[in-house]
Amino acid sequence: MKNENLYNIEMTLILDGKKLASRSEEEFKIRVSELKEKTGATPILATILVGNDPASATYVKMKGNACKRIGMDSLKVEMDESATTEELLEKIYELNRNENVHGILLQHPVPSQINERVCFDAIAVEKDVDGVTSESFGLMTMGSDAYGSCTPYGIIRILKHYDIDCSGKSACVIGRSPILGKPMSMMLLNENATVSICHSKTINLSEIVSDSDIVVAALGKKEFIKSSWLKKGCVLIDAGFHPGGYGDVEQDGLDSICSAYTPVPGGVGPMTINTLIMQTLESCEAKFK
Repeated sequence: MKNENLYNIEMTLILDGKKLASRSEEEFKIRVSELKEKTGATPILATILVGNDPASATYVKMKGNACKRIGMDSLKVEMDESATTEELLEKIYELNRNENVHGILLQHPVPSQINERVCFDAIAVEKDVDGVTSESFGLMTMGSDAYGSCTPYGIIRILKHYDIDCSGKSACVIGRSPILGKPMSMMLLNENATVSICHSKTINLSEIVSDSDIVVAALGKKEFIKSSWLKKGCVLIDAGFHPGGYGDVEQDGLDSICSAYTPVPGGVGPMTINTLIMQTLESCEAKFK
């Protein structure tokens, strides 16, 4: 038997991540200004870009621009497409030792000859503001202090801002990547949701989705999830983005199905970068507590 509808759908709520990110930046500006005044320190995010992938270069530029908007600095580190794991590790160790750097971002993906997981895990946990290390994941899962992986933590921030209570609700996360699906599942579990972790090969996926109060689509396949699968009154988080403004879920009819949902674009994406900036600021603040 399907769960009863636990959310009010008299008026569908648009979970506007773009507006929330903009509002958060105003708060961050004040905190950066106060930090500079009290300590003389400016939060610095180091971004490492290996190779010349245009999309990755665009993302790094967007992150640098976000730093600039709130008065933070960014340190851009560019490495050749032919860089080795050892060369990248040495650069990460150098940034770990740099006391002026408060956060380190290794832009994903890296060229195929590099062991990305080894390089992620080389980032010092206190500077892992992108939440990509195995140590940060373990700490977060156990409910200890750690910087969260930015996209799932950004989603949690959206849910909290809009007063969407996850406690006791059935949640379905579709996707199992180490920096999105898996940490998303653990974060929802920490919010007392009952979580089903699914993926593109899950048998009877449509049935699991149709019985879920909260659905997080994070598998990276254009409109893989059909709107007809969704439970009436569910909360939908679409973490996918594909050319043309498509998500991982069909957009048709969401206003009449969901009690709340994230638009594509303008939902999850802006909060990913915003969370990265927030955690870099927190890392700098922590040095002076």
